[in-house]
Amino acid sequence: MVTGTAPSHVDYVVDGAPTVRAVEFLAEVLSNPLNAVLLLGGGFSVVAAAVVYLKYQPAAADVRALRGTLEEYHAFLPWMLRLAVGLPLVGAGFAGYFFSPSVAAPTRVFQVLLGFFLLFGLATRAVALVGLLAYLGGLVLRPELVIASEYVGGFLGVLLLGAGRPSADHLLQQVAEAEGSVYGRFDPLHPLVTKFNDVVGPYEQYAPTVIRLGVGFNFALLGFWEKLANPGMALAVVERYDLTSVVPVDPGMWVVGAGLTELAVGVLLFVGLFTRATAAVAFVVLTTTLFGLPDDPVLAHITLFGLSSALFVTGAGPLSLDERLAAVKEYSPLATATE
Repeated sequence: MVTGTAPSHVDYVVDGAPTVRAVEFLAEVLSNPLNAVLLLGGGFSVVAAAVVYLKYQPAAADVRALRGTLEEYHAFLPWMLRLAVGLPLVGAGFAGYFFSPSVAAPTRVFQVLLGFFLLFGLATRAVALVGLLAYLGGLVLRPELVIASEYVGGFLGVLLLGAGRPSADHLLQQVAEAEGSVYGRFDPLHPLVTKFNDVVGPYEQYAPTVIRLGVGFNFALLGFWEKLANPGMALAVVERYDLTSVVPVDPGMWVVGAGLTELAVGVLLFVGLFTRATAAVAFVVLTTTLFGLPDDPVLAHITLFGLSSALFVTGAGPLSLDERLAAVKEYSPLATATE
């Protein structure tokens, strides 16, 4: 049986909860016939909808139009990622926590500087690397930082894509390359930056992959570990905010349903199946949390909001089931990022 406490996002809004044995809790929830029907019916509906979509591809013209429009948004991806990572870093610095509200740390200036450099797009790839190393170092010392693991995908995405436009990096690069510019003659870093960009360029295509893996792992972790394996804290959240008045099911069903939903979203994103549709579901889940938990720290979720939005634009990218399915047959679901 799984017992004990775990690093958890819900620690932000409740101060501890009694330990609940996971296996006994799950058995009790499923012993209720209504709960069992709801869970099985919901799972069957999702699988049936996926099969019908793959076989018949309804609204194919709408999907093509949507995907074509999203292709035009790719130019804004670096900016989206910089906002998604930079804003919460600035907020974390001013709030006095290290990446996650569960880890207090006197790193205000460091995180604010990282955030502002990313927001301005100045030395973007170098700053992303520093941020990634800082997070990984913190994770070694404070394992509970694993609940903020989406930062890994965010930093890697920024590292691969660079600053994009608009950004200070792009502006300075254009000035440095202008014939006869004074700045170009005195900038010692421009040749090194150009060479590094040329080295990284072939790997930019993997930005959706690393983002997807980071977000997928985070959702799966929160769904399984925070709710299914350690339901006590989640039950306390349901009780505190009277969530059963929003969706009239018993508290146990609330926890199991939310846990399975987050776990499914995480797994689908991690393997890259129906990625755009799953990213849209992830965005809805995060929005529901935002309005359902009024004192939940919004800044702590901005990275997940931003990265989910980025995945909706990019789709799964390389090394995904969507890509494999597209290679097997002519396949253009909302989820795929190929073509």
